[in-house]
Amino acid sequence: MYYIGLDVHKKTISYCVKDASGQVHQEGKVGATRRELDSWIKTLPQPRTMAMEATIFTGWIYDHLLPHAQQVKVAHPLMLRAIAAAKKKNDRIDAGKIADCLRCDFLPECHIASTQIRDRRRTLRYRHLLVRQMVQMKNRISGLLMETGVSYNKQRLHKVGYFRELLATNEDVHESIRPLLKLSRDTVVRLQKTEYALVSSLQRDPLLADRVKRLRTVPGVGPITALAWALEIGDVARFRSIRQAISYCGLCGEEKSSADKVMRTPLSKQRNKHIQRVLVEAAKLAPRQDHDLALVYETEKQKGNANRATLAVARKMVAYLLAVDREERDFVPAENYQRAAA
Repeated sequence: MYYIGLDVHKKTISYCVKDASGQVHQEGKVGATRRELDSWIKTLPQPRTMAMEATIFTGWIYDHLLPHAQQVKVAHPLMLRAIAAAKKKNDRIDAGKIADCLRCDFLPECHIASTQIRDRRRTLRYRHLLVRQMVQMKNRISGLLMETGVSYNKQRLHKVGYFRELLATNEDVHESIRPLLKLSRDTVVRLQKTEYALVSSLQRDPLLADRVKRLRTVPGVGPITALAWALEIGDVARFRSIRQAISYCGLCGEEKSSADKVMRTPLSKQRNKHIQRVLVEAAKLAPRQDHDLALVYETEKQKGNANRATLAVARKMVAYLLAVDREERDFVPAENYQRAAA
């Protein structure tokens, strides 16, 4: 078996080919294009296993190399940095270190979702970009009105009828800001339509439709939370326990212990920030819709911290979502389950 380490960059890929004894057979650089990779693959010995560090470029390179190797593995960048730390560092050495980690079975492998999931996940993350731009434009409209001393109803400002009425009837709206207000409003409307189209297309997708429908039976879970869970979590079988899923979602703190000293941080930075954000927002509303989640929230809040109470609700929701996904059936509230058992 030949072990190939790849140090991936935007324009070039450094590689190192080693055998089981650690002897270097090939090393060098190849252009980061599909055509150059195809030519390079023909020069490699077989059988071969490849590994690379997770970067923004990893997805398409992984898909392109997968048919040409027995295995292609992706390494966790943070853990790999701890293993391969050295005084001297360059692309050639990094490729050799990755090959050595792969050869000695020390590679801190991370999960890489299927191409279908990654394609749809890209669409959902793009939707978040649209929402942020929409909020920025709404804030810009408010800012223009405040700068020129125009009074307005904050709750109704971004509704179509009120906005038109404001421009038509309010004499305080200066002529210099009218074009900017109209442009900002048109941008908000365009972004709203695009965001709605993206979410609708994902909900109708045959790969996601049934799963999203089941996940939405969980209290407090709407279409965005269900889509985020399905696309960010991917295959739930990779989580052996609820604790692992909670850790991946970033709903628990880090532990730093030494001798008799134990220190815990509020929330770990090693997490999937996309699913964390969605779950925390959902957990703020979920107690209003479900008695059991409201009880979890009130019990934790009595200890004196509302933010910790929200995190407790989010962790409970992870347990619900994981159970629904594993069993592939709709969520059944505890009261209904006990009634049916009786």
